[in-house]
Amino acid sequence: MHELQTIIADPQRVLVSDIPGAYLTDNLGRLKGVCEAVVFPVSTEEVSAVMKWAYTHSVPVTPRGAGTNLVGSTVPDRGGIVLDLSRMNRILELDRDTLTVTVEPGVLLSRLQSHVEEQGLFYPPDPGEKESSIGGNISTNAGGMRAVKYGVTRDYVRGLTAVLPNGEIITTGGKVVKDSSGLSLKHLLIGSEGTLAIITQCVLKLVPKPAFVLGALVPFASLKAGIDAVIRLIHENTGPTAMEFMERKVVELGEQYMNLHFPFPDAGAYILLSFDGASVEEVRARADKARHAALQNGALDFLLLEEKRVQDEVWRVRGALVKAVEAVSEQEPVDIVVPINKTAEFIAYANQVEQESGVQLISFGHAGDGNVHLCVVRGGRDAETWKRELHEVMSRIYGKSRELGGLTSGEHGIGLSKKPYFRKAADPGAVLAMRQIKLALDDRKILNRGKMFD
Repeated sequence: MHELQTIIADPQRVLVSDIPGAYLTDNLGRLKGVCEAVVFPVSTEEVSAVMKWAYTHSVPVTPRGAGTNLVGSTVPDRGGIVLDLSRMNRILELDRDTLTVTVEPGVLLSRLQSHVEEQGLFYPPDPGEKESSIGGNISTNAGGMRAVKYGVTRDYVRGLTAVLPNGEIITTGGKVVKDSSGLSLKHLLIGSEGTLAIITQCVLKLVPKPAFVLGALVPFASLKAGIDAVIRLIHENTGPTAMEFMERKVVELGEQYMNLHFPFPDAGAYILLSFDGASVEEVRARADKARHAALQNGALDFLLLEEKRVQDEVWRVRGALVKAVEAVSEQEPVDIVVPINKTAEFIAYANQVEQESGVQLISFGHAGDGNVHLCVVRGGRDAETWKRELHEVMSRIYGKSRELGGLTSGEHGIGLSKKPYFRKAADPGAVLAMRQIKLALDDRKILNRGKMFD
């Protein structure tokens, strides 16, 4: 491993001893690996040189960015090198004519969004973790609250520069809008969790920044009534930017954690909406259309969040739900996605599992795209009991999602922790094809080996 110090001359960018534990795990810190070196490249050429060395010596390489992953994708469970791309963090170019921005993979989402919005532009993908890196977002095809209107990360990647496991540098896509030029390698790399190549430069699509944003809180007697209304809101073409669902029991945790009070405390569930557009008139027209559709389809009320204090409190409670759970107990995050019209049925089943197993399940998520976030709460269980009961609960809920036509992950990826559930749910032929693609690009299986489908 000391040979790496001849490839990267800066001794502060190659660690071969006393490696901090943060580089051996993910954001949860529960799965831990080992490695012999951590390398901090600052250019595509350095990444290429490191990969050529690793390929020649068949040394495993685990890429990582900001380390916010939740499923073990950044855990070096096969040893070798951790390739930390966080210092490749330059915004290289903002091209107003093509509405693109070119960045390195270590740029943080929050910084990118702020940078382009200062220029009157907008990068719509909005995962909950704003301190995640763009390279990580692309590697997991991260989603977020605005997916119902704008789509997910995949929809905003125009071009990529990447380094293959053997060190070869490739480019795919570019600043163009259309591309029918051969196989779409760009889309193959998006969501591949660092198993096929290492992304070193990204060309991202931008849109004009919305001039006005308005939120609304809609209470319902039950979650089913709320989800049924959401489907009508979509069919009525009301164009919301975000559509979040929360059961009352979940909101209560957020209220206690934030010491805040939600409007409509007697509701059984809530749908939280957001609208944006080029003018106040456009946004208000959409909100008025949504109000009419919601009240015609079971809403108990429709509160426009025009007072900044109320709007801030409502969104702060929504944003604090995971932290509210973690303040009480360790929890396992789940991000199953089901067809939109099956969301309420899936949550009802999760509540049934909670009652039958005694394991607390906290659910909320994106009503407009069927992405359900579950927190499986450990409580006071010892390690052995928790491992057994967690697996039993996870097997049941993933099984139900398959039954409803859902998929294993909507946002977080597969990594290590979801691999057994993914393998059980996925089409065997599709998994075989994924492995064949992996071998075609990484014949020595050195790049993030053991993750996802491998």
